[in-house]
Amino acid sequence: MFTGIVEEVGRIARIDQKGESRRITIEASQVTKELKTGDSCAVSGVCLTALDITPTSFAADLAPETWVRTSFSRVQPGASVNLELPLAAHGRFGGHMVQGHVDGVGRLEALERIADSDGYWLHIQVPAELEKYLVFKGSIAIEGISLTVAKLEALRVSVAIIPHTVECTNLGSLKPGDPLNIETDIVAKYLEKWTARDRQPALDATTLVAKGF
Repeated sequence: MFTGIVEEVGRIARIDQKGESRRITIEASQVTKELKTGDSCAVSGVCLTALDITPTSFAADLAPETWVRTSFSRVQPGASVNLELPLAAHGRFGGHMVQGHVDGVGRLEALERIADSDGYWLHIQVPAELEKYLVFKGSIAIEGISLTVAKLEALRVSVAIIPHTVECTNLGSLKPGDPLNIETDIVAKYLEKWTARDRQPALDATTLVAKGF
């Protein structure tokens, strides 16, 4: 479990491909102080398993599914990635519940300065299937960053970003059109399942017999 509070911005040092699978090596100096082989680390919002750890880097294997269904499909050596270690049981819960399981890939529309402010507007397009999980002032993880929805206009989501977030994440390195990992609030997904179950009609005795019960 993560909280969406980025601890370090790493850099993709290399991408090695074998068949359809890939291994990425990430340069980092802070998270590697605590990582052990087999530990989880969120890399731009994707929960990966740390391997080949050195004081200045670690590697992670990507299944073909992970490559295709995340923003990793755009990364090249030199790309910046957000890094976060899992929340310790005694740790402070600073963001919101983030699993590191990407629900879909959005697209960056713009990161623009707010007039007469040091802050920014982050505008993104989200996949249609995720819109039902987003609410005004609700939580959303974008590239592993815990953020709050400020505006919802159909499939366009806008988030207010403070300068610190731009400086301490990979947001400033992205350009319009880039894919972004999106994870919606886990609570919304559970509520959808529970309410869908409650909406199912009760089965009467005749139907049960017909189904072989």
